[in-house]
Amino acid sequence: MFDLDTGSTFLLILCLLAACSFEFVNGFHDTANAVATVIYTNTLKPWMAVIWSGSWNFFGVFVGGIGVAMGIVNLLPVETLVDQNMTHSLSMVGALLLTAIFWNLLTWYLGLPCSSSHTLIGSILGVGLAYSLLPDSSGVAVNWAKAEEIGISLLISPLFGFSVTIVLMYLIRVTTRKSPTGEMLFAEPHKKDPPPWWIRSILLITCTLVSFFHGSNDGQKGIGLIMLILIGIVPSYFALDRTFDPTSLPSSFYKVQNIIGQIDSSSLSKFDKAQLLETKRMAGDLSTVFLSLKTVNEIPQNQKFIVRKDVMLIDNNINALMKKVEVRLSVRDKEILRNEIKKIRKLTDYSPRWVIMLISLSLGLGTMIGWKRIVKTVGEKIGKEHLTYAQGASAELVAAMTIGLSSSFSWPVSTTHVLSSGIAGSMVASKGVKNLQPDTIRNIVIAWCLTLPVVMVMAGTLFLLFRAIS
Repeated sequence: MFDLDTGSTFLLILCLLAACSFEFVNGFHDTANAVATVIYTNTLKPWMAVIWSGSWNFFGVFVGGIGVAMGIVNLLPVETLVDQNMTHSLSMVGALLLTAIFWNLLTWYLGLPCSSSHTLIGSILGVGLAYSLLPDSSGVAVNWAKAEEIGISLLISPLFGFSVTIVLMYLIRVTTRKSPTGEMLFAEPHKKDPPPWWIRSILLITCTLVSFFHGSNDGQKGIGLIMLILIGIVPSYFALDRTFDPTSLPSSFYKVQNIIGQIDSSSLSKFDKAQLLETKRMAGDLSTVFLSLKTVNEIPQNQKFIVRKDVMLIDNNINALMKKVEVRLSVRDKEILRNEIKKIRKLTDYSPRWVIMLISLSLGLGTMIGWKRIVKTVGEKIGKEHLTYAQGASAELVAAMTIGLSSSFSWPVSTTHVLSSGIAGSMVASKGVKNLQPDTIRNIVIAWCLTLPVVMVMAGTLFLLFRAIS
């Protein structure tokens, strides 16, 4: 189907299975984020909780869109994928997958709530930086603007979860202080008896929301990983969305070319002038290319990756130029540029339905096993007191809200860090900082700090090693 020999086809299938394994590991690594509270408050039996959570993770992947997935793909600029040598592409994919799976398994075994998002993103950054060390590379192959955006979201989300949970706990305590409801919400759950039906309903809803939004955000990371594999190994088939209707593209490219042509280049640097001319030329060339096309399949196989490269370079160049104070465009022209580029990027930013299904199954099934280690850490070892109904509901409600908002803005966040910080916030809200278990908090912080540098070094080293022996 993909014009690959038997060995290359086998390696492609192996890479896809490895990507599914990463998402499977992500599932059972992150199960605790949704089920810890319902298990430790006796809302659901463990086996019911993980099946319920796994099912909603599965559905979440389908409605999450692909914004986060494309953020993962775009961390590695097109220059990294220009080399269509199969062994070089496999070096990149192998380094990413082996590093991400190894670190996820190691932290799961140690019972540490470590972020799969940090792991995957660190691996991608490591490969990108290692690529820049190669003699024939054209520079640092990392989209630093996208990396900065993702880094800020990963940094702010745990702080947001921690602080908002404290506020929510305070509001619940104030509004229920003199009622029997308050006493029940802040009392330690019975060891065997389930909570009253209304508390049980609240906790079940928050568990469902965390599971659903976890699928919508973390599932996209697996989708992005598979798209990196497919674009890197079989670019002629997956560089462009073969189902996209290209008939509107000539108009979009013409508008881009026209607005870019209106920019006064007299005050621009030599580099910016060259970038401006290159962007105008590529927009004009692509407008001509798509003028006679009715379907994407009419583009020759060996040209599809080149078209993808040009589209992404146009996007990158325009974003860079629009940030220059020397570039003077009206608000209306800037808005037109943004809208037309968004239409054009639909040609490159996509995921086949079967990829989404594959990741949905992997994440959903993974969520149903291996939950005990991390659940014990989240439920027992973050705070010194048993998790109460109010603490569990507050932490999960804030986690669901944070993840849902992040997905709507196409930001990848760590479900693990958001919920763990929420649990910590609920413990602090109850009895202050002294209510936290310092050893567990220290271990979580150490894992949080070590993940990025360790996986970057590991992935970069493996990439250079694989390239050397390929």
